[in-house]
Amino acid sequence: MTNAVVEPHEPIEVGSQSETSTAVIASRPWLPAALAGVSGAVVIGLLLLLWFGIEQRNRGTVGESSVPLRQAPDFTLGLFDGGTFRLRDELQSGHGRPVVVNFWASWCVPCAEEAPVLEDGWQRYRDRVSFVGVDVQDIDVDALAFIQKFHVTYPNGAGNAGPTSVAYGMRGVPESYFVARDGRIVRKWNGALSTAALERYLDEVQRAAGI
Repeated sequence: MTNAVVEPHEPIEVGSQSETSTAVIASRPWLPAALAGVSGAVVIGLLLLLWFGIEQRNRGTVGESSVPLRQAPDFTLGLFDGGTFRLRDELQSGHGRPVVVNFWASWCVPCAEEAPVLEDGWQRYRDRVSFVGVDVQDIDVDALAFIQKFHVTYPNGAGNAGPTSVAYGMRGVPESYFVARDGRIVRKWNGALSTAALERYLDEVQRAAGI
């Protein structure tokens, strides 16, 4: 009987990728905790903003608020349509126009309540006042779905939203700032805007701009 001769072969590497990943984690034992910490911070941030919005409503703090700044901080916002909004350009280009700066998020219930009010105001005042929405602590897909749902047509974006919200001292969403043509913040509103409040402040910001 002839015996089959088994030729020697090179050993096959099994689970090399898994071993590499294990080695990376072993060399950086802090990595899982760091990733978990970042994810947790994002979730906590969203929950805090949501809680603040609910507390504003429950405590009756929704409404006109004291203005923490006299001049509106200039900002550049990357828009969802690929364009860019610059506050200074909007205030100074041509004859210049007042601006309504609205901070919002798709997960914010009061933001959904005021979305039709803002869009209606934009449609009626767009030749005299500019609107811009600053989407904060959000996911782009959800924000775009929100914009489509409520048929929002004025500029909105999230690019550079974090530094912008910090510059304005934003504490919760929604918050709206009414900026005169000379850059002064005429009014600040916490919570969902009503039609009456929006019209009142739009008229006021236009008077401040001499329109």
